[in-house]
Amino acid sequence: QLQASGGGLVQAGGSLRLSCAASGLTFGSYAMGWFRQAPGKEREFIATINWTGGTTDYADVVKGRFTISRDNAKNTVYLQMNNLKPEDTAAYYCAAANTVYARTFENAYNYWGQGTQVTVSS
Repeated sequence: QLQASGGGLVQAGGSLRLSCAASGLTFGSYAMGWFRQAPGKEREFIATINWTGGTTDYADVVKGRFTISRDNAKNTVYLQMNNLKPEDTAAYYCAAANTVYARTFENAYNYWGQGTQVTVSS
């Protein structure tokens, strides 16, 4: 089970940190990812991290602004979002892939959280 939290309303240029707590799986054996879905759009990849946290990858639209990290001792993955833009408004989902390698495509992920809403005002 994945429980995402940390979403909210923020002004453009602001920051938020999302958290995703995992339970019921061997967290350290899973790659983790963040995706988002805006109204009327398909879900898109945002960031991924491998099992150790040593490898990360990002969508071009968030590179340099978002940072994914994980704490295996706490079974939690984070998404630090800085310099937020109105176009970042979406429901953000965390996901777990049963592989140690970071993955950018949705089909690689086995478990999904419920989503947390991020709204960025202009």
